[in-house]
Amino acid sequence: MELTLLGTGAPDGLPRADCPCAVCALSVGERARAATALLVDGALLLDLTPGAALAAARAGHSLAGVRQVLLTHPHEGPAVELPPGLPTAGRVPDGRELAVISGHRVRAVPMDGPGTGYEVTGPGGERLLYLPPGGAPAGMGSEAGGVPVEPYDMVVADVSGRPDALARLRAAGAVTAATDVVAVHLDHDAPPGAELDRRLAAAGARSVPDGSTLVVGEYHAVPDLPRRTLVLGGARSGKSVEAERRLEAFPAIEYVATSGSREGDADWAARVTLHRDRRPGSWRTTETCELVPLLAKDGPPLLIDCLALWLTDAMDRAGAWDDAVWEEGGRRALRERAAELVAAVRATRRHVVLVSNEVGSGVVPATASGRRFRDELGRLNAAVAAECEHVLLVVAGQALVLRG
Repeated sequence: MELTLLGTGAPDGLPRADCPCAVCALSVGERARAATALLVDGALLLDLTPGAALAAARAGHSLAGVRQVLLTHPHEGPAVELPPGLPTAGRVPDGRELAVISGHRVRAVPMDGPGTGYEVTGPGGERLLYLPPGGAPAGMGSEAGGVPVEPYDMVVADVSGRPDALARLRAAGAVTAATDVVAVHLDHDAPPGAELDRRLAAAGARSVPDGSTLVVGEYHAVPDLPRRTLVLGGARSGKSVEAERRLEAFPAIEYVATSGSREGDADWAARVTLHRDRRPGSWRTTETCELVPLLAKDGPPLLIDCLALWLTDAMDRAGAWDDAVWEEGGRRALRERAAELVAAVRATRRHVVLVSNEVGSGVVPATASGRRFRDELGRLNAAVAAECEHVLLVVAGQALVLRG
């Protein structure tokens, strides 16, 4: 089954005509994207968009052989003109199946919001799932109490806008490591260029330019999720958001908060609530600084936020804030505990994303204990980074790849 993407952008296209944002300004030439529309084997058109016939011609195809035109979502604004010879566009009711004269079978997949997803099975048995902009399956497979779903060969979806849709599909068994996931409906909230490629690769997905023709069922290698990732950054740099983004398209994440609780501190409570509300509801939160046992046992991916607070707890336990205790044994106790953590990171078989504060770029602390914390955090960051396949530094919300 051959799939041509006549467009890969959001319904308003990219750039938006009336938008002055930086992403729209950069979305010119090959980076421009028309509204998403899919041409399947020249016979099935999924979503009718302005200029579809011209887009098909530019991609080396014709719409003359189209036997069915299906819409996935309500189209706002003026009605799109139907090119001559095309059948009237329509939508299939949720759960219903449609047989196309070309030999394709189309089943409408219910969404959790306005719109319809389409599962297309080709004459050769290849399976494609196409989801509307902002859409995620309302429930499928064992996740919804039914039988497990057979994996799709290709999923074309709004990965940038709804990463949780991909997580649901993975949880249901509909997306596996062999599924080719292609991101479409790309809007100006998704970064352009290499940054988009990096974010999609972290989700096990990719983007392609408008006019690309893909073969459903043809294996396309996507970089594996690194087993160990360290995300560094300063205060309010966006490091926690970046770390969460690494795992947001995967189900059953264990979020490890090393912060604990601070009774009576309203500002701290607000910070914790902000983090908790931002995380997907399917993630499980564990509040602990006992990281070694978690890294040693099997389980879902871990997101550990953060090592700076872990070190604070470790220094508390070692009495390392006191100069005399530090010299009499606190240094040795702290570094032994840090070495145990580094060894656990090296040996873990779980996927893990760790967050830590980058140090050494600001004002020198005024106290000996402050300088001690800065120095030990720098040593810990360097030791953990040496054990990670992927290391990122986040500056002003922008992720710089240091390794991987």
